[in-house]
Amino acid sequence: MKKLFPLLCALLLLASLAYLGREAAAYVAGSNVEAQEEKGRRVVIDAGHGGDDPGKVGINGANEKDVNLEIARLVKQYLEMSDVEVVMTRESDEGLNDADAPNKKVQDMKRRIALIEEEAPALTVSIHQNSYHEANVRGAQVFYYSHSTEAKDAAQVMQEALLNVDADNKRQAKDNDSYYLLKRTEVPTIIVECGFLSHPEEAELLADEEYQKKIADAITDGVEKYLESK
Repeated sequence: MKKLFPLLCALLLLASLAYLGREAAAYVAGSNVEAQEEKGRRVVIDAGHGGDDPGKVGINGANEKDVNLEIARLVKQYLEMSDVEVVMTRESDEGLNDADAPNKKVQDMKRRIALIEEEAPALTVSIHQNSYHEANVRGAQVFYYSHSTEAKDAAQVMQEALLNVDADNKRQAKDNDSYYLLKRTEVPTIIVECGFLSHPEEAELLADEEYQKKIADAITDGVEKYLESK
């Protein structure tokens, strides 16, 4: 019996180690799944322009940077109500560039892209306002990089959501390979041009708080539908 005792202890120790190993593996696997799930519900909302860069200036004097930020803030609020993790590229009237940068625009854009790549979201939505030399042109439109199938899917879903705000808008999601942000980001990225600040009526709407809420609600709906599809 005395000879069997050390053997039994050794067997118990081995069994314990095996059990702990399985528990540790399950914990790590669970943690990885949880991390993937969190990533799948993470979105970057990019309010275009900011600081010294006003973006487009509306026919009504509204600065694009301000309209972008107001809509972005609302989208963040609405998405977080649906348990979507939101990362903002900016939350105040400031660019991402240094005040003394020789090329502020380039530095600002590179830092936005670096932030997006670091966060590795399921989707990036960059919010902008459009402008055109003909004042009768209007309507929200979504752009994506032609080489990204996921971005195309997201853009089409988002465009459909935005059409619900304006029944007269017949625009479709469109590929665009000239936007620096679209070309340089590895994650699915879309640019939402919410409307035209050069159109008298639409410019007034885009500066109106209630209309901004409608646009933000549509963008939120588009994001949620895209995340659900993945």
